[in-house]
Amino acid sequence: MSSSRPVALITGASAGIGREIARILAADHDLILSARREPELRALAAELAPATCRVVTADLSEPTGPRKLFDAVAAAGLEIDVLVNNAGFGDLGPFADADLAKMLRMIQVNVASLTELTGLFVPGLRARGRGRVLNVGSVAGFQPGPFMAVYYATKAFVNSFSAALANELEGTGVTVTCLCPGPTVSEFATVAGVQSLSQFEPGTAAATRPVAEAGVRAMRRGQSLVVTGFKNKLLIFAERFLPRGVVIRAVRSLQDKRRGKA
Repeated sequence: MSSSRPVALITGASAGIGREIARILAADHDLILSARREPELRALAAELAPATCRVVTADLSEPTGPRKLFDAVAAAGLEIDVLVNNAGFGDLGPFADADLAKMLRMIQVNVASLTELTGLFVPGLRARGRGRVLNVGSVAGFQPGPFMAVYYATKAFVNSFSAALANELEGTGVTVTCLCPGPTVSEFATVAGVQSLSQFEPGTAAATRPVAEAGVRAMRRGQSLVVTGFKNKLLIFAERFLPRGVVIRAVRSLQDKRRGKA
């Protein structure tokens, strides 16, 4: 990799927001692209000249995944300047009927792997006195989510963890940004089983490119939080003035509509 360009590591780079973040950062970074699917990563790498791209496949649903990714970067003699924790997935349905193994994999990807990768890479960033972390949270993390209980909870962790870490690292030269999109047109909807819902249709859901641009822009400014979309910002602001029970019932009503139960 070129010594004159900073290096960004992006998880979940094979599709959606992660892929768009890679396309944006390729203008001035060399890239380490990571996900489970090597063909998609290699196709993206071929597209992203003039960036030099290294593909590292990793399954972050496995407990050994984060350390394997970190070790692969270290073995290549690379030091990263930007860590983008984008990998994640959701699922729709009652928790009591859910595939428990899938829920635990979700926690592993959305919470445990994000935390471990941050813990592995941030000490090096801090020691060098520079670096940026971009964590992809969600507007879902600002309230409990009946029928997507685990997903909402994992994103609450990401939002809270990112805010706390941003505060801890003030003055070190390392910044932490949490990107919180709402419904977005991406592969996430298909995996979560919500792709047919109106909130995720093109024209209603946000396109991935402007969401990625907002996240990168905020990261470059050292901004700790960015919520995309005026409606999402308004809803989160309004929640501050509503009783928690009202908020939960409102989310329950929305999820019932998504499940065709209204």
